[in-house]
Amino acid sequence: MDNKSKPKYKLILDAAVEVIAENGYHHSQVSKIAKKAGVADGTIYLYFKNKEDILISLFQEKMGQFVGKIEHELKDIHQADQKLYKLIEMHFRQLSEDPNLAIVTQLELRQSNKRLRLKINEVLKGYLTLMDQILKGGMEDGTFQDQLNVKLVRQVIFGTLDEVVTNWVMKEQRYNLIDQAKEVHYLIYNGLRKHD
Repeated sequence: MDNKSKPKYKLILDAAVEVIAENGYHHSQVSKIAKKAGVADGTIYLYFKNKEDILISLFQEKMGQFVGKIEHELKDIHQADQKLYKLIEMHFRQLSEDPNLAIVTQLELRQSNKRLRLKINEVLKGYLTLMDQILKGGMEDGTFQDQLNVKLVRQVIFGTLDEVVTNWVMKEQRYNLIDQAKEVHYLIYNGLRKHD
């Protein structure tokens, strides 16, 4: 049985999200995470090498679940523009339903060192690949312009979603993030769609 399937692993990650959101990554001692999880400090080291490992594992776990959810939802959608809308809506929903996770992903991960950021970029690959598939599918079926630079467009889409969520976090989540999905989709889709 690997660590990821053990109940304390998930407990520690959930506690870490809360502690890091509340105190910031640099002020979140392993002992605070252990206390929040209701485990002994030493127990954390049975699952994770250090605090950095907790942050990466947390991101891997949450991002992996998220990509799996999106893939599942997109299976029954055939139009590229609808797939794009679903991805935007789910991106916003995932983070609006877990405000602590939003604080960690939008603010705390940005302050980490270069080595950590490279590992996080590695985790993001699955999500970015999903975007590429939607874009390529839309180019093939004539929904989107067929001369798109997929890598550039993907950066624009991800950057837009990321900035909208960051703004929501910075404004202390005072409005409904999911309500932004239609307008964001409208702007992106109209930039991508094939004009007759």
